[in-house]
Amino acid sequence: MVASYPPPWLLPVCRASSASSWVAMAAAMAASRSLRDLLMRRLVAPTPQGLSLCLRPLSSAAQDEASTAAPREAPGHSYESLRVTAAQKHILHVQLNRPEKRNAMNKAFWREMVECFNKIAQDPDCRAVVISGAGKVFTAGIDLMDMASEILQPQGDDVARISWNLRNLITRYQETFSVIEKCPKPVIAAIHGACIGAGVDLITACDIRYCAQDAFFQVKEVDIGLAADVGTLQRLPKIIGNQSLVNELAFTCRTMMADEALGSGLVSRVFPDKEGMLAAAFTLAAEISTKSPVAVQSTKINLIYSRNHPVTEGLNYAATWNMSMLQTQDIIKSVQAAMEKKELKSITFSKL
Repeated sequence: MVASYPPPWLLPVCRASSASSWVAMAAAMAASRSLRDLLMRRLVAPTPQGLSLCLRPLSSAAQDEASTAAPREAPGHSYESLRVTAAQKHILHVQLNRPEKRNAMNKAFWREMVECFNKIAQDPDCRAVVISGAGKVFTAGIDLMDMASEILQPQGDDVARISWNLRNLITRYQETFSVIEKCPKPVIAAIHGACIGAGVDLITACDIRYCAQDAFFQVKEVDIGLAADVGTLQRLPKIIGNQSLVNELAFTCRTMMADEALGSGLVSRVFPDKEGMLAAAFTLAAEISTKSPVAVQSTKINLIYSRNHPVTEGLNYAATWNMSMLQTQDIIKSVQAAMEKKELKSITFSKL
């Protein structure tokens, strides 16, 4: 709104004679100062218990925009290869953070991912995670220059001991991505640009995958003389459900573009650019975070168990699981919200 000039309370002054106008204006200014002082005293006065003062109320959309505009570093998460921020309420954003190296996975990364997601799994405030890559690409895969000494020069006095140490090393690397799957909080991968080699291992351990139109995927291990051993060969066939296509990708190391990834089921949505993709990923995470954390996390655990077991075993596991989880107050709150036609985001669920 544009204020009119002179303001209404000054009109009498403007109509006054020139001889008396200065005196009238001075009086009006003094009155204005008195009114301002009164308002300031009211504003700084103690607020009664149970009431809150908000000078500039924001809509929920504006609050979301503000929360994503300036994400704060998540407490307890300080890493060399990762950046973890509290993107919105109940949502953590994990970024692969070596943009100058195309987010190649160095020794620190393989260690820090385990530490990071173990902490997230135990964080009662976190209900969903978005993982993305800083800079121009998601990840170029393993950092061969940094990792060569561990992989190509394993320690040991003979073949048995060298093999034993190599197996321990591979097992630790496998945990770097398995820890994502073990984390009960849903993890959304947001992929742009290159997703090569170990990047495919990473995203196949995530629960939901979005990508930008410029994204492309390569199972690259055969091209460097080895078989993928940290998750792709085990998880990718179950994700896309086409063994022939999996074999083709793994044997040839050819590039899969975004549209083919969507058609095969590797990703569930494709977006024109990185910004739109991230916005959609955070919107999805926000939607998930409004649900009962008992329900969401129980669902993830049961989905993963059922994927790896026959139907009868999955049903038995679900029955055993729910004989305790059905006793949660979240069911009562959710049903009551539905009966009262309230949105779940208006319901406060206890931390988990």
